[in-house]
Amino acid sequence: MPAILCDIGNVLATFDFSIAARRLSSASPFPADTILQQLEDLKLPFENGDLTDSEFLAAAVERLQFAGTPEDFAAIWCGIFSANDAMRHTLQPLRGRIPLYLLSNTSGLHRDWLFRAFDVFQLFDDGVYSYSAHCSKPDAAIFQHAIDQLQLDPAHTFFIDDLPANIATAEQLGFVTHTYDFRQHPALHHHLTEWLSREATV
Repeated sequence: MPAILCDIGNVLATFDFSIAARRLSSASPFPADTILQQLEDLKLPFENGDLTDSEFLAAAVERLQFAGTPEDFAAIWCGIFSANDAMRHTLQPLRGRIPLYLLSNTSGLHRDWLFRAFDVFQLFDDGVYSYSAHCSKPDAAIFQHAIDQLQLDPAHTFFIDDLPANIATAEQLGFVTHTYDFRQHPALHHHLTEWLSREATV
């Protein structure tokens, strides 16, 4: 059965970590342009599920000498996203016609916040996330995890991602791919429409 497999960041929702850096710096002795560097060695383990939400928040608050609660930090850390309504308009008519799945490098903290904040996520049937899979794109392992969990046939799965490295791995595994640029959304709409037409004749 054909399916769509979709990234989150800069696809379904745009993000800008510099927003968090500026807000965090107002309650930290570190300037905004060094905030993200201070947290760099925590971010990947967090997104790969090696740190729980509470462990990451405690470590980040301590690392930045943040003058606020972990809950204050979490609100700032999650307040970096904006909805990409163009993707919702493209995918909404496909709900119930074709399985829609997510594949994202993300923490549980961000995943839960996004699902509460943006109704586009109600369109999706299931998903695979780096924090629960304990691996991340562009490694083939997380794609294989998605194939197994979601019962995908890569040859009949349309994968959307904004990063060329992730697209390259997907292509090696036989997925149909589209490198997404939210500033050129009509290109995705056109490619997806063509693919759906071809799949309808298979």
